[in-house]
Formats: sequence, structure tokens, C-alpha cells
Amino acid sequence: MDLHRKYPALTDLRSAAHKRIPKFVWDYLDSGTGAEAAKARNRQELDRIGFLPSILHGELKPDLRTSLFGRDLPLPFGIAPIGMSGLIWPGAEPHLAATSKSHNIPYCISTVATQSPEDIAPHLGENAWFQLYPPRDPTIRTDMLTRARTAGFNALVLTVDVPESSRRERQVRSGLTNPPTITPRILAQIMTCPTWAFRTAKRGMPRMRGIDKYINASTKGMSPTAHMGYLLRTSPDWDYVKWLRDAWQGPFIIKGVMHPDDAAALEKTGVDAIWVSNHAGRQFDGTPASVEALPAIRAATKLPVIFDSGVENGLDILRALALGADFVMLGRAFHFALGALGAKGPDHLIDILTKDMIANMGQLGAADLKSLPPPLQLA
Repeated sequence: MDLHRKYPALTDLRSAAHKRIPKFVWDYLDSGTGAEAAKARNRQELDRIGFLPSILHGELKPDLRTSLFGRDLPLPFGIAPIGMSGLIWPGAEPHLAATSKSHNIPYCISTVATQSPEDIAPHLGENAWFQLYPPRDPTIRTDMLTRARTAGFNALVLTVDVPESSRRERQVRSGLTNPPTITPRILAQIMTCPTWAFRTAKRGMPRMRGIDKYINASTKGMSPTAHMGYLLRTSPDWDYVKWLRDAWQGPFIIKGVMHPDDAAALEKTGVDAIWVSNHAGRQFDGTPASVEALPAIRAATKLPVIFDSGVENGLDILRALALGADFVMLGRAFHFALGALGAKGPDHLIDILTKDMIANMGQLGAADLKSLPPPLQLA
């Protein structure tokens, strides 16, 4: 079957995934926080960015290659972390790691993934990033870094935009708890998705295996959207960032930056990249869209700038690059692809994004990523 005929865009993968994933899992993946205005704003503001088409350039074969942290990469995008990835689709983490390896693009795994660093190690390629929710205990912190490095992760990503757990009201309404509790309501949802149910049963109930060894307390009394990871996590400060910079030998990225002053200050601490993100609208409903914050942050730092939130197609990637991003990461999109097509989904999504970038670069007369024209603000 030609997948492009049935699933020509991410929206088609999203629709298919919606039918194959239980509602409580879908709401975990798809929801924002509050009224989900920030999530909607990410999409709206990306749609407001356009370009003037350029003509008579002859036949172009756009070059999508780029580099990051001294590594040559064939594409300017990678796979962003999502917690409990294996709940969304059984075996998500090894599938995504294998995709990353075969395409030579970055894959970033979450601290609260359903696979441990040791589990995922055999599947990793050369661009393996470890996302850290900051442990409070220095001993645990050191051990996590050692485990990540030993497993083969070569870049560290500190997420700094979760000082408190968000409410994510749609997720609460769906009945999801952490760890998942099989109630009659949840069971009824599972029964409507036999492929997900069978594969989940075969692999076992998803849990945060990477932090199993550190858990010695109960989650009783925690909010439904919280999880075991919150028992370990602290809200980092500048000293915490400096400690990690000294402890981690390799690229060190700060994820969740939305203010240019923070970007400039982080550059002085010796971090290697700034990741502009509003957590895809999952943490704070009053935030601007990530793409609104991008130009000012680009102007504030000479460091590589990574971007996420709301990206759905190749044109969105070009929009972010034209506004100053050096690299783009997608999280939900790759999980929609997994939900729609299983292990084949991420490869197909990469093909969709690549073809869309090439088609749009042809309209712009851009032979490579450095030749993108200045973007326009559309009404």
C-alpha cells in the first residue's frame, strides 16, 4: 500500500491514531492545560507566518542537511521527549530510537519514559539525548547522569518549565491516573482498541522503569496528573544548572526557554543550546506561542536554538528555521504516527515532513536551509 495515498499528512495520521488509542491515553497525548488556549495559540501563530514565493529558479534539488553540536545531520528535525511514551503506543521508545538511528536524527527520551536507559541502550544511534526532570537528591542526580552516559546518551536536556505540575483538566476528566488504574470506565475504553490492548498486555502495564530504583514512597494523595517522578523532582535554579554543566561532559541543552533575558543568562553559564518551548501548551495556558518568543531569543544569544510546540508539517519547520531556529523537534507528531501505523509510522512521518519541506522550498527558490527568505507576518 502506498502510505502517501491514505496518509498524505500528519492530520491523517492523527485521525487514524485517535481511533486506535483508548480515550484516556488519547487525552493524555493530545491535551493541553487549562482551556487549552496555549495549545491552540501555537497553531494559530504558526499559521500567521508566511513567505513571498519566488519564481524562475530552474530545477532545484533542495538540500536539507544541517549540523548541530559538530555532527552532520541529514534533516533539520528530530524526535522530542514525551513522558510515558510507551503508554501511548506499546514499545514506543525502542521504535522511536530505532527510527532515529536509521535516519541519523536526534531522539530525546524522557526521564519518565516506560523504558529505562539500560533497556533502550541497544536501540540507540549516534544522536541520543536524555531529557532530565531535575532530581532533588544529589546522589540520585549523579546516578541518573552516569546511567544515561553509560547507556549511550551523548546530550543532556534539562527541562526547566515545570516548577509545578500542571492541571491538564482534560486528562483528569478522562480518568487517567499515574500509574494507570484499570477501572470499569478505563476497561471499556481499552476494549474498543484491540490492537493497543493486545500489544499492551503482551508488554505489561506501562510504568516508569527508569526511576523504579529510586522510588521508596507512595503516590497516595498526589493529583491525578502527577506521578512517581514528582516525588524525585525539584524546581531547579541557576546553581542547579551550573552543577549540571560541571557534571555532564557533552552537549547540555536547556529546554523550556521563552524569555530572551533567560537565554542570554544561560549562555553565560556555559550551556550549549537553548530550546525554545512552551511545553506544547501543556504547562501554562497564559503563555505566548513558542514561535512568538523565537525571534527575540534568537537575537539574544549566539548559541544554537532548538524549537518545538505546534509543529505539524514541513512548512512549520521552515517557518521556525526562517525565524532563527537551528533545529526543530516534534513530540506529539511522532506519537500520532505510532498510533496510526505502529512501527512503520515514524518512518512515514519523516517522509511526509521531508517531502513537504522540499515542495515548499521549491516555491521559495531555496536551494538549502540557509537560503530561506525572510518570513512575513500574515493577517
